[in-house]
Amino acid sequence: MGTFKTENPGNQPVWINTSNCKACDICVSVCPSGVLGMVYEVTSTLGAMISINNPEACIGCSECELSCPDFAIYVAEKADYKFAKLTDDSKARQAAIVANNYMSLTEKGVK
Repeated sequence: MGTFKTENPGNQPVWINTSNCKACDICVSVCPSGVLGMVYEVTSTLGAMISINNPEACIGCSECELSCPDFAIYVAEKADYKFAKLTDDSKARQAAIVANNYMSLTEKGVK
């Protein structure tokens, strides 16, 4: 039996399969540590795409993977990766991303 999961590209805490992503931004909304954000992408149906901006802050909670309706995002197994602890800086970054319409902090949100 084959596996549906996209393989880790190499010692990453979280990775994506952009061909499965429909830019719904659910994963960004549930990430507690500000790892993810949306970036503008003209070739995407919704004009945006998921971006992993702060992988070093990933705490391995798997909320993004569990909430993705399209199996586009994956989190490493705890046995395979040493995840970060949730910090106040990470929480503040996530709050700023949410306030920026889930767009990466390098992108200007459109209100």
